[in-house]
Amino acid sequence: MNIPLFTVIVVVYLLIIGYLGYLGYRGTKTSEDFMIAGRQVHPYVMAISYGATFISTSAIVGFGGAAGVFGMGLLWLTFLNIAVGIAIAFIFFGKRTREMGQKLKAHTFPEFLGRRYNSRAIQVIGGVTIFVFMPLYTGVVLIGAARFIESTLNVNFMLSLAIFSIIIAAYVIAGGLKGVMYTDALQGTIMYDSPGSYYL
Repeated sequence: MNIPLFTVIVVVYLLIIGYLGYLGYRGTKTSEDFMIAGRQVHPYVMAISYGATFISTSAIVGFGGAAGVFGMGLLWLTFLNIAVGIAIAFIFFGKRTREMGQKLKAHTFPEFLGRRYNSRAIQVIGGVTIFVFMPLYTGVVLIGAARFIESTLNVNFMLSLAIFSIIIAAYVIAGGLKGVMYTDALQGTIMYDSPGSYYL
């Protein structure tokens, strides 16, 4: 039986994703491990994981579509976001915020804000904001990925969406943030090393 090369690549990729999720599961023992990766993540994994999260379906498809409608000059926002926004966040605020989070023993951003300003209201508002808007962002990413699977592998959209969602849920629930960051780092490395990335 002649198996297409692309199918072999997809299967190998999914097996690697499963293994990375398992590594995250093995390294997750406490709530701190699950929520913030035990505060001990290699800088490469953190940086590439962030890049893979930032360059997601919503950023590529959504922002690319917006640039097509309003003009390619809009891409300057991408440059400024990366060169200015992210640089400021990591260089000037990153270390200080991390140290403050460790001192406050905060596991989530709403918890961090609530303890930093000693305000339950701020924590609730932050939590509700994430609860309301994060599913919208997640939905965009899942739909974009499912459409990609549908067009590339010629699989029904609903089936693609179900398979993709189950795979993600498996390594997120089992491996926590470590599982997420390990798989994101792999995806980010692939995107960075792929020929198409040089044209982004």
